[in-house]
Amino acid sequence: MDIFEKLRRDRGPIGEHAARAHGYFSFPKLEGEIGARMKFRGKEKIVWSLNNYLGLANHPQVREADAAAAKEFGLASPMGARMMSGNTTYHEHLENELSAFIKKDATILLNYGYQGILSAIDALCNRRDIIIYDAECHACIIDGLRLHPGYRYVFKHNDIADCEKQLRRAREMAQKTGGGLLLITEGVFGMAGDQGKLKEIAALKPQYEFRLLVDDAHGFGTMGKTGAGTGEEQGIQDQIDLYFSTFAKSMASIGAFMSGEKEIINFLRYNMRSQIFAKSLPLPIVIGNIKRLELLRTQPVLKEKLWENVARLQHGLIERGFDVGSTNSPVTPIYLKGDIPEATAMCLDLREYYNIFCSIVVYPVIPRGQIIYRLIPTAAHTYDDITITLNAFSDAKQKLDSMKYNVAEIPLV
Repeated sequence: MDIFEKLRRDRGPIGEHAARAHGYFSFPKLEGEIGARMKFRGKEKIVWSLNNYLGLANHPQVREADAAAAKEFGLASPMGARMMSGNTTYHEHLENELSAFIKKDATILLNYGYQGILSAIDALCNRRDIIIYDAECHACIIDGLRLHPGYRYVFKHNDIADCEKQLRRAREMAQKTGGGLLLITEGVFGMAGDQGKLKEIAALKPQYEFRLLVDDAHGFGTMGKTGAGTGEEQGIQDQIDLYFSTFAKSMASIGAFMSGEKEIINFLRYNMRSQIFAKSLPLPIVIGNIKRLELLRTQPVLKEKLWENVARLQHGLIERGFDVGSTNSPVTPIYLKGDIPEATAMCLDLREYYNIFCSIVVYPVIPRGQIIYRLIPTAAHTYDDITITLNAFSDAKQKLDSMKYNVAEIPLV
């Protein structure tokens, strides 16, 4: 069989909708400065789909730092991978600042979050080692697990009893293989917004002798007294062996980092293939991230404003009868009943007639008959943005419940 012919016939569970969805529901183009309001197809929309938690994307000091660094160094510098020719004082400075902020011995910068954690899992574990992980871990972790040649055990989401059951199984298997145990979970789960049960999981470490890796992409900068993450929020930062986060959420940038014991971070520095064989982060990105981290640390008003907006949005939704699940983070899911036709019609209605742009999740990502709207409040949103959005969702839910969105076909937009 011609491999291309196979791909033409089967475009995948999401790709099969591309002809009708592309450019509108998938791969839409938001235009203008990143913020709470942007243009979509020439009309201003209130945007709830950007992980610009602290509103740093267009902060004047950030824009100034980005521009100055680009003018001085250009995007080419430094050339080469860090191990060979791409290391700079700025890269090391950012690593040291991150280590001090989250109270870890050492940090390694990563070019991308997805690529980075996938590669870290590959470097950390050999075929004898056993990995235990939460069922709702992000796709980047799942793809890292696919590379793992050894055993892996999944536990039901945030189910500590099942977690312990899988740890027992993993320990028994490790006694046969001679390997160690690595448990992977998340600080904040990006779809549902609930925090991982880090404190309860950490309490199992003495009994089962595993190492704990936490992906805190949505927690870094948003959770904890200082914004140092979900480990700080739950009082167990010192029990997290490897702390991972990305700059693409609260920092509104590019890149990621892994922090932990100095000897282990140095091992990763010399063994992560995605970093050894890839060009170093460009200096404008690194210098811009130094400024973003400085603002995160020195301007608590940004996080305070974020949480004011989170409370106003989530409480407003609950008061209006919406189900937001068990979120205890800024991530705000709205759970509704319906299938792809209803979801498509409702999303179109919100965008075209209420000027609300937000992300929608349907089958095959979630089971048939369910709709999830995933709203990301930021420090850049205003009370007016929230009020308008609450009113729009109330109207739309009324239409959904009265079957006005129950249509067989949605026209091309």
